[in-house]
Amino acid sequence: MTVEDEGEPSVPTDYEIAQSVEKRHIGDVVEPFGLEREDLELFGEHKAKVKLEAIERIKQEKEANGKLVLVTGMTPTPMGEGKTVTTVGLGQAFNQLGKDALIAVREPSLGPVFGVKGGAAGGGYSQVLPMEDINLHFTGDLHALTSAHNLISTMLDNHIKQGNELDVAVNWVEWPRAIDMNDRVLRETVIGLGGDVTGVPREDGFILTAASELMAVLCLADSLADLKERVARIIVAYDEAGDPITVDDIDATGAVTILLREALKPNVVQTIEGTPAFVHGGPFANIAHGTNSLIADDVASHLSEYLVTEAGFGSDLGAEKFMNIVCRFGEMSPDAVTLVSSVRALKYHGQDMWPPDLDELEAEDVDAVERGFENLDKHVRNLQKFGVPVVVAVNRFPGDTDAEIEAVVDHCENELGVRVAESNLFRHGGEGGLDLAEQLVDAAESDSEFEHLYDLEGSIKEKIETVATEIYGADGVTYHGDAEDDIERLTGLGFDDVPVCMSKTFHSLSDDPSLKGAPEDWTLEVKEVYPSAGAGFLVALTGDVLTLPGLPKEPAAANMDIDDDGTISGLF
Repeated sequence: MTVEDEGEPSVPTDYEIAQSVEKRHIGDVVEPFGLEREDLELFGEHKAKVKLEAIERIKQEKEANGKLVLVTGMTPTPMGEGKTVTTVGLGQAFNQLGKDALIAVREPSLGPVFGVKGGAAGGGYSQVLPMEDINLHFTGDLHALTSAHNLISTMLDNHIKQGNELDVAVNWVEWPRAIDMNDRVLRETVIGLGGDVTGVPREDGFILTAASELMAVLCLADSLADLKERVARIIVAYDEAGDPITVDDIDATGAVTILLREALKPNVVQTIEGTPAFVHGGPFANIAHGTNSLIADDVASHLSEYLVTEAGFGSDLGAEKFMNIVCRFGEMSPDAVTLVSSVRALKYHGQDMWPPDLDELEAEDVDAVERGFENLDKHVRNLQKFGVPVVVAVNRFPGDTDAEIEAVVDHCENELGVRVAESNLFRHGGEGGLDLAEQLVDAAESDSEFEHLYDLEGSIKEKIETVATEIYGADGVTYHGDAEDDIERLTGLGFDDVPVCMSKTFHSLSDDPSLKGAPEDWTLEVKEVYPSAGAGFLVALTGDVLTLPGLPKEPAAANMDIDDDGTISGLF
């Protein structure tokens, strides 16, 4: 299978490209950036973890003065618009321009790999390698997180079974089980059946490992001591009086931290062109903060002139949380933001039907592209509110026509007044993004005045309503169910001075996935507000956001195979 482009030679599949590359030893890849082989824990020749003591040494020896470039996107189609391709390719492009650049991206979750999305290692000639390892078991981080999460679950249920000295309210347990697979039948379960010998019956369920608070905790911790402190304060349940019960209360802190001690160390691999790439952590942006680990960003910023990192889904989710949550905890700010757009995403938002006809996106339709500008424009305006220069990347797909691309470039330059560049990073690697990289260098070196969207001192409602009106475009917020009581209770518990992490669909700027473009005249509905005390933020639940997706009618797994010689097919 190849990707065809009219007038140009075909491009091999991602796997074929990955297999054709002669990878270098990872020690040789990172050595020019200041990491020695003794700083690494090797997983074969092409994967490694960076030792924590090496990170501490580097932080003491070098200043963190690298420019930070954040990659985000407009509201995507179900197929994705190429944020990871852009992130990986930009790292390569910066290095081609003579800039010492590193990239940092999230680790893939097995659920999406085998479901709708497929892998998350970039694509074409802008991939991280070894792509099959990264998309599958990699260095075992996701397995460690799954085990640690479920250790908390079993310690909690064992405490209830063994006398329940903490007076845990069985119907107020907030810690489900976790699995790194899209298994929808496990969303709602009943456990403890089988009599006294088994346990206390209660309702339970599973979430995807990437949706676990432990994933957010791992990605925000800056040391083993910080990780342990964050694990200790995770709230797992409430007692009959309504007081929180933590991981520390059930004596699970030490054991859980032990299971995560290796996972805390950032993973380093290489791109197709040999750029070092940190691939570490994977929180979702529709339910958590949606970026790779802070510890990876921190060490990379001490080693490079430019660090390119990625935020999940559209800028209404990933970038907003990066600015308001991640930058606060990491005490950093982006020097430039690139907003990934595509002709097909613009046509997707320019269609007048629901659900959109994905087949129609292949035909040239400049009018539909122009109708979709309202979504792009809203994302640009949102990002500008943070005081950071914005560069629009028009990620070119094989079926895009010159007229469609030109319409987007002309709109950005003449209507929005922002920097813009066509991106061909998928087909041509770093060379296909030199114009984009040059635009970002210019943007990153220009004056900017980064600021958060809200102050932490504001009330919980003020923070929710600021994001809803300023970023999503809502007229206001209504609170349903127990949301009002949640806010009152959390305020009383002292959780009103932390950031708010909005849990919202990524299919729309609104909380209704069927609304495309830039919806107006609507109200955000908040159903629940709960603490992620270990991570350090509150989560506001809006709409119907699944924490354990299901497989589609034709899962990506159905088209995967392996030959007798170990050659893999269908992994993308």
